[in-house]
Amino acid sequence: MRSGLSQRSRWHRSGPGRGRGARSWLLALLLLAAPAQVSAQPLDRAPAIAMRGLPDLPAHFAALPYADPSAPKGGHLDLSLLGTFDSLNPFIVKGSAPLFMRNNVIESLMARSLDEPFTLYPLLAQSVTTDAERSFVAFALDPAARFSDGSPVTADDVLFSFALMRDMGRPNHRLYYGKISKAEAPDAHTVRFAFTEPDPELPLIMGLMPVFKQASIDRDHFEETTLTPLTGSGPYRVGAVDAGASVTLERNPDYWGRTLAFNRGLYNFDRIRYFYFRDANTEFEAFKKGLIDARFESDPGRWETGYDFPAARSGDVVKELIPTGTPKPYSAFVFNTRRPLFADRRVRQALIELFDFEWLDTNFYHGLYRRTASYFEGSVLSSSGMPADARERALLDPFPDAVVPDVLAGTFRPPVSDGSGRDRERLKAALQLLDKAGWMLRQGALVNRETGRPFAFEIMVTTREMERLALAYQSQLKRAGIAAHVRYVDAVQFDARRGAYDFDMMPYAWGQSLSPGNEQAFYFGSAAADTPGSRNYMGAKSPAIDAAIAALLAARDEDDYVSAARALDRVLVSGAYGVPLFHTPGQWLARWTRIERPRRASLYGTLPETWWRAPGK
Repeated sequence: MRSGLSQRSRWHRSGPGRGRGARSWLLALLLLAAPAQVSAQPLDRAPAIAMRGLPDLPAHFAALPYADPSAPKGGHLDLSLLGTFDSLNPFIVKGSAPLFMRNNVIESLMARSLDEPFTLYPLLAQSVTTDAERSFVAFALDPAARFSDGSPVTADDVLFSFALMRDMGRPNHRLYYGKISKAEAPDAHTVRFAFTEPDPELPLIMGLMPVFKQASIDRDHFEETTLTPLTGSGPYRVGAVDAGASVTLERNPDYWGRTLAFNRGLYNFDRIRYFYFRDANTEFEAFKKGLIDARFESDPGRWETGYDFPAARSGDVVKELIPTGTPKPYSAFVFNTRRPLFADRRVRQALIELFDFEWLDTNFYHGLYRRTASYFEGSVLSSSGMPADARERALLDPFPDAVVPDVLAGTFRPPVSDGSGRDRERLKAALQLLDKAGWMLRQGALVNRETGRPFAFEIMVTTREMERLALAYQSQLKRAGIAAHVRYVDAVQFDARRGAYDFDMMPYAWGQSLSPGNEQAFYFGSAAADTPGSRNYMGAKSPAIDAAIAALLAARDEDDYVSAARALDRVLVSGAYGVPLFHTPGQWLARWTRIERPRRASLYGTLPETWWRAPGK
C-alpha cells in the first residue's frame, strides 16, 4: 500500500476522464512521491487476492459497495441486444453466442469486484493460496458449491474445465492456460496450478476460469455450435430459447451461492429475457412501447432528441448520465495490416488525416462525443498529454522507430479539422503522405505510381449506425480519390469474417480495465496476429509492443506498471493501426422507473445485475 491511500481510492481518483483536473493531478503526484512496492505478498488460504496491493474489502464484508443488499427479489427484467446468435456456448471460437451466459449461468472459482482495478473475492472457491513470486496458485473449493442440478462442484470438475479450455477454448483461454506446467487436486476440494514461470496476474486469471460440470460435457463435440444450454453453477438456468431471437434466464431457487457476501444485492430478478433486434431503430421502438425495461444508449443523436415521447415526458422513463472510472474504450475503424494496401504506416496515417471528426461530431452527434487519443483514454495509464518518463524511455530505447516524436513527448492528438467537412489542410497533409508512400492522383482517382492500381478497399459494418458513419467517411475519402466500399453484413457473418481476419477495415472497440495484463498479448501481441479468433484485428507484429507487454506483466510496483502501460500505449498510437473514433463522457442509461438501481455505481458504471423491480410495478 502507499502512503495510507487504499488501492481503490488511488485509482478511483483518476476519475472517468482527464477533465477531472485536480484529482488526476493529485493522483499523479502521489504515484511519483510514494515508495515502491517491491513484491506481492504471499497468501495462505486468504479470502481474496489483488493484482497489486491489498483488497479494499475486509475478510467479512457485508456486500459489494455498488450493490444494495436490501434490494427486493422477484419480478422480471426485459433487455435488448442488437444482432442475433446461433450458439449458447460463448467459450469457443465458432458461432455467435450470448456473453451473458458468463456469471449468470457459468461461474468461476472467484469473482471480480468491479470497484477495484483487479481484485477477486470468494465464489466457488472460498480461499486462495500463492507465494510472493506467484509461481503457483491453489484454491480451496467451498463445500457448499453446487451445479444447477444439485450435484457438488468438485476438484475433478475444475481440472476438467481447465483442460477443456486449454485445449478447446477461445484463443485467450488457450494462451493463458498454456502457461500452466502442472494441474493437480491434492484432495477433493482443492486444486493447485503450478506455472511455467512466475506471473503476478496468472493466479487471478486462474481464479476467473469458467467451471463446467464434467459429466454434462461431450468433449468430442464441445467446439461445435449448439443451442443446448451448458450446465453451470450460477444463479440462473437457461429457460426458453427462440433461436436467434431471444433467450430467457430463470432464477435457480436452489442457487447455492445466494447468501454469499459477494452476491448480496445481486441477481434480483426471477426471470431475465434478452430480446435480439436486427436494427437499432426497431430496438428503440420496443423500448418506447415498454417492451424493454432499460437500455444503454449509444447514439448521441437519439440521446439528445429521441427521448421526447409520452412516457419520457411523464417521468415514467428517466435518462441518466452515469460517470465511470475506467479507461474509455478505444474505438476505431481498424486497418487490417495483413492487407498489402495498409502495410505502410504512412498510408494509414493519411487515412486518419482524412477523418473529419469535428464536422461529424457537430452534424451527426450534437457535439456530445469526445475524440479518443489513447488506448487507455481518461485514466492514469494513458500516455496522452504525458511526456515519456525515464522508465518508458529505457523500455523503448531498443526500438527507436517504434514511437513517433510527438507521441513520445505527450503532445500527440488526432488531427483536428476546421469543422467545415472540406478542410484543405487535412487533405493536403494526407496527399503528401500518400505521395511518399507511392500513390498519386490521376484524373481524380488515387492510383499506385508503379502499377496504376486504384486505391480501393472495403469497410465492413454490421449496424446501421456504423454504416451511416462509414458512408460519411467514404465521402471524406473520396476527396482524396480513394474508393471505399461500405459493406453491411449480418452479425453472424461479421463475427465469422472478423475472427478469420477476412476484412480490409472494420469498426471495433477495445475495452480496457485499470489492470491490463496478459490479455494485452491476446489483443496486440505478435503471436496473436496469426491466431484466428484473437483480438489482434489489426495484425500488429511489433517487437516494441511485445516488450511493453512483457514489462507490464513483469512490473512489481505501480511506477513500473504505469510506465509499462504508457509505453504500450505510445507504441500502439504510433503504429496508426486504426482511425481513432470517439467516446461518450459516461454511461447513458434510459430506464422505465419500474426498474430501480443502487445510487452508487461501480467504476464500470451501473450494472444490470445490481438492479431490481420496484415493488408493485
